[in-house]
Amino acid sequence: MRKLLSLILAGAIAAGATAQNFDNTFTDATLRLDCIFGGKVTGDSTQCTILLDGMAELPGWAGRKNRLKELPLEGNGQVTVTDERGDTLYRTSFSSLFHEWLATEEAAATPRGFQNTFLVPMPKEPVTVEVKLLDNRHRPMAAMSHRVDPADILIAKKGTSHVTPHCYIHRSSRPDKAIDVAIMAEGYTVEEMDSFYRHAAIAVESILNHEPFKEKADCFNFVAVASPSLDSGLSIPRLGEWRKTAVGSHFSTFYSDRYLTTRDLQSMHDALAGIPYEHIIILANTDEYGGGGIYNSYTLTTARHRDFRPVVVHEFGHSFGGLADEYFYENDALDETYATDVEPWEPNLTTLHDFGSKWQGLLAPGTPVPTPAAEADKWSVGVFEGGGYRFKGIYRPADECRMRNNTYPTFCPACRAALTALINFYTE
Repeated sequence: MRKLLSLILAGAIAAGATAQNFDNTFTDATLRLDCIFGGKVTGDSTQCTILLDGMAELPGWAGRKNRLKELPLEGNGQVTVTDERGDTLYRTSFSSLFHEWLATEEAAATPRGFQNTFLVPMPKEPVTVEVKLLDNRHRPMAAMSHRVDPADILIAKKGTSHVTPHCYIHRSSRPDKAIDVAIMAEGYTVEEMDSFYRHAAIAVESILNHEPFKEKADCFNFVAVASPSLDSGLSIPRLGEWRKTAVGSHFSTFYSDRYLTTRDLQSMHDALAGIPYEHIIILANTDEYGGGGIYNSYTLTTARHRDFRPVVVHEFGHSFGGLADEYFYENDALDETYATDVEPWEPNLTTLHDFGSKWQGLLAPGTPVPTPAAEADKWSVGVFEGGGYRFKGIYRPADECRMRNNTYPTFCPACRAALTALINFYTE
């Protein structure tokens, strides 16, 4: 009995030694790090650099206070906060437009820089923040480490005044546990904000009508942020139309006409300073079709197009859930976004190199792997070839899904399971 009691006590001491209390390490504030990712592709070599552009302190911390040392997903990049002893205090992950640019023809000819902004809890004592970029085989491409002293007088204070007008569309009954999503106006003048608020309400309704968001609605706060633009509408380069808008977004990103993004992430975060947020949806005041979603960065979608509802849900699947596109092109089998000799980090794609880490547990007994397309009606969850823009070598969980097209009404079971796991990660 005495030996058993000693073992129990030793286990309790070990658990207490490894447990992390948020309030012992961090304050109720946010440390914002503005970085520049730069690079060029030379032959088979990718030259990348990460530079710190500035830091700011924001009031309040809207992120998680549990599971601080765990990554939500692996992502294409990671942020790690360590104390002076080298112990990990906080980790998160992300993707970036910079990663996508590296696969373009321009990257082989002209070096460019891309803004990226990261939010971490404000430490009580000096820490080191490391930002690391990974390639499509999960190998490090570049890293930056910076020692942050919270007493540094050059950490700007933002969000204490001139806060952008905003109102909540949906509130959780558990504000201390909720995931805070900010919905920003882009291309709306001050006089058009009534339209923006209507569009923001439609976006929230559309998201919460999809499982698992519907079942987990009480895990979210959605706040509409009326960030004003000088011009109404959006920049459409192929039409020669350029407008002065809140975050300078435009179509034709990387010369793909429907790809809608912004590179002005600092203005985006400036507009949100003083408002609790973890995830960002930007609504564009145009009926031109397009959108984009980047994991743990932002969703950007057009609010006046007839497909607004399914598109905002699809793009939120990218930016919040880290879900990959499940569509593919038969004439583009050599797309280099995903390497077929390693497992993608996104939960809804597999190369079968480590299928056990994906949706294998959702397969019905007898499901063939891979699953023939001709048997799509037989299996609600399978392993269907084609996804991540590639016709061969990449597999998706279902024949149809919200992550494959705008007409299918739901996320497939594997995507729903992945989204549920991520919501639980942030809120439990």
